[in-house]
Amino acid sequence: MSDAVVIGGGAAGAVAAITAARRGISVTLIERNDRIGRKLRITGKGRCNVTNACSAREALENVTAGAKFLQSSFYAFPPERVMEFFEGIGVPLKTERAGRVFPQSDDANDVANALAREIRRAGVILKTGRAGAIEVSDGSVTGVRAGGELIPCRAAIVCTGGASYPLTGSSGDGYDLARACGHTVIQPSPSLVPLEAYDSCCAAMTGLSLRNIRLDVTDGGKKPIFSDFGEMLFTHFGISGPLVLSASAHMREFGKKRYAARIDLKPALTSDELDKRILRDFAQIPNRDFRNALDKLLPRLMIPVIIERSGIAPGEKVNSVTRAEREKLVGLLKSFEIQISGARPIAEAIITSGGVNTGELVPATLESKLVKNLHFAGEVINADAYTGGFNLQIAWATGYAAGRHALEE
Repeated sequence: MSDAVVIGGGAAGAVAAITAARRGISVTLIERNDRIGRKLRITGKGRCNVTNACSAREALENVTAGAKFLQSSFYAFPPERVMEFFEGIGVPLKTERAGRVFPQSDDANDVANALAREIRRAGVILKTGRAGAIEVSDGSVTGVRAGGELIPCRAAIVCTGGASYPLTGSSGDGYDLARACGHTVIQPSPSLVPLEAYDSCCAAMTGLSLRNIRLDVTDGGKKPIFSDFGEMLFTHFGISGPLVLSASAHMREFGKKRYAARIDLKPALTSDELDKRILRDFAQIPNRDFRNALDKLLPRLMIPVIIERSGIAPGEKVNSVTRAEREKLVGLLKSFEIQISGARPIAEAIITSGGVNTGELVPATLESKLVKNLHFAGEVINADAYTGGFNLQIAWATGYAAGRHALEE
């Protein structure tokens, strides 16, 4: 028998198990994979963006779902304490652009391996298997069934992740466990995910990366629902890259709303300044065909697409391009529109939006309001954020809260 059973050895589960064990509670950790933190090992393109070097308040400003619910856990275990925790278990850290925190080694395995070592050092019993059910009697946790075995316990912490990256073990098991205990699960959907487009031009520009551009996303209204500067990528199905992944967190109603992405290719220039720039370029090559006059202005793969959308004849000499044609060209460069048809499958998402209804959990402890001594933490709950280390901050903070308060009495 253990005092507490933690289900899932990912980011939230590892911290929950360590935190509870450090309090003197006997802990069993059930992980379906053969090692701890399988998904963690591939995050941040294998570098693991551990957290963001900002205040708890600033971190909460980057949460796109569940910010109010997460206040208690973020202030109890803010980014500063997360960094101290990892430094303390032998992971030297560094801070990069926009506050992103990485291990100095640039190797996500170092983060996962350090957690695995600390789990052993804390005396946590590690079992490999898949949790099938949580036993409840008189409204309180009494055990967890895993691999045909019943593990008696007084508390359970569900940290099974969402439904993204299913090959790493995040297959949505936690949702079934939650439902069986009477909890509501908000329909999981992909977030921080590439987007598919109706426009065939994206496939024509596959592999093209744009930097220092502005991306606005609208949902049919006049005002953008997302707007930021950065990088993006064209793919055979649509668009991807850091800006697009962040934008996708605001696009949760495909089928109800019609989303459009508008790219400002020259955000540092006003429309008038861009027009003057084009005039200067054209003045240097007055007798050149329009099709051969945009190489200083645009990347090679984008030129045929812009020419087609501009309506200007490819063979027209640039000294014959009219002011009206030039205005249309400027408009294209300042607002290149792509109609979005949907998100890529949830298996391709960095994180899952949706999950266990946070209204049924106690914010400070992550304990269920329906079943005593049942806690949920990490991606399995309905909370998510932008890229930049904020989703792992959710995992660490909620895992810490659940581990800190399990069997607190």
